Amino acid sequence: MKTILIFILTALNIYPGAEKAAPSIDHYTHQEKHYYPPFMHADDQWADSILQQMSVEEKIGQLFMVAAYSNQSEENYKSLEYEIKQYHLGGLIFFQGNPAKQIELTNRYQNVAKYPLMIGIDAEWGLGMRLDSTISYPRQLLLGAIQDDELIYEMGREIGRQHKRMGIHVNFAPVVDVNNNPNNPVINDRSFREKQRECIEEGNCLHEWFAERKHHGLCETFSWSWRYRCRFS
Repeated sequence: MKTILIFILTALNIYPGAEKAAPSIDHYTHQEKHYYPPFMHADDQWADSILQQMSVEEKIGQLFMVAAYSNQSEENYKSLEYEIKQYHLGGLIFFQGNPAKQIELTNRYQNVAKYPLMIGIDAEWGLGMRLDSTISYPRQLLLGAIQDDELIYEMGREIGRQHKRMGIHVNFAPVVDVNNNPNNPVINDRSFREKQRECIEEGNCLHEWFAERKHHGLCETFSWSWRYRCRFS
């Protein structure tokens, strides 16, 4: 509990050790900078000015990204609107629904938010993983069998283009789990390969398109036994 509290207070810049800022982007080599998304190079004066205006309650709310759906009732949509305004939520992660309705809801939720929402989705093989009437691309296991990494890169770039049109900022992908545990069948075709280095290399090919599309991707790994212990504890 103490570790969690220190993390939150540090993120809010109100913990005694928080004044020790992380190295700026200029601290890193040219090769290291290549792996940073575009927003790490951007002018952060606007973000700093907004952060200084926030109350502690608003800063805490900004740490939360909650689930959103575009196939629910109007009552559900109004309830989420209330939570956005009441708790100053920092973002939403969309799951099942329809692309046109999700765009409509994204605009609706952004309009009621005091601060811009970060919109995310867990779309490992494209929007079709979550939304109807959209494209599903090959899963990671099939991509791992492709010899031409340029094809993986092009697929990632197209997924990024579609996400940008949808107003999505973050894709929680690609999954870079290593498929080397037969007792964990959940990973299965969500993994590129059975060897660590190959998973990393092909994950990078899919990840590099974010820089072109100004879209942020987060490489995922799953510990399913931990998830289930948390769920039922």
